Amino acid sequence: MEDEEATAVLKAVGRQIKAWRESAGLRQSELGAAVGYSEEMVSSVERGRRVPKPDFLDKADKALGAGGKLATMKEDVEKARYPKKVRDLKQLEDEAVEMGAYASHHIHGLLQTPQYARELYVMRRPAYSEEEIDRYVTARVARKAVFERTPLPLLTFVQEEVTLRRPLGGRMILRRQLEHLLEMSKLRHVEIQVMPNDREDHAGMGGSLQLLKLQDGKTLGHSEGQLANRLISDPREVQILEMRYGMIRAQALTPRESLAFIEKVMGEET
Repeated sequence: MEDEEATAVLKAVGRQIKAWRESAGLRQSELGAAVGYSEEMVSSVERGRRVPKPDFLDKADKALGAGGKLATMKEDVEKARYPKKVRDLKQLEDEAVEMGAYASHHIHGLLQTPQYARELYVMRRPAYSEEEIDRYVTARVARKAVFERTPLPLLTFVQEEVTLRRPLGGRMILRRQLEHLLEMSKLRHVEIQVMPNDREDHAGMGGSLQLLKLQDGKTLGHSEGQLANRLISDPREVQILEMRYGMIRAQALTPRESLAFIEKVMGEET
């Protein structure tokens, strides 16, 4: 685990599971057989090295007669499942009344299908393990709750044309991703725009960016680099990002034109 908060949660949960197992007089292999997981998995969970799935906690609670005490830990464990940088960003997105994002290399995370997101993590180098991939994809999908919360925030996105055409993971995954963009664009609080490749004037040459306007009126910026994510709170820097994003939206196709453009790209993929 990459942060102390998540590590502490998983170790505390692991100690509880171990205490209940020993109280029940079971070996790790016996608990594993009872809940349908390997002895190695039980050992790793007890040591706080693996994130137990909700199914594991439910079955362990029942097998050990914990009376719901292990099952109630699912919420805390679920939060610890997400990397710290994702937890921090999700918290800000949950507090935002307005969010704008420009994506230059791939479909923005909040607009990705689980299959598309998985392919992005599969191709990362150095390579992630299957467990890490599952963890990151789960965390990315969890961020989508921002589309459904009340009151609804205003969410605007600008996608580079190349992100609509790059077949990451294959043509079928790309087609499903384009279909998903069309579905999301029908939501009244979501606007998706496309920046065509033929634009001679482009304010987004500095790369992808995200702006979050919070309930208290404060605006923050967020940017992703090769090896680090950066939260931008300096008002002067945020002002620059707001200016750039405003120009990017003005230079891109309108939401209605973008919808037709995405449908056109889909037609070319058939």
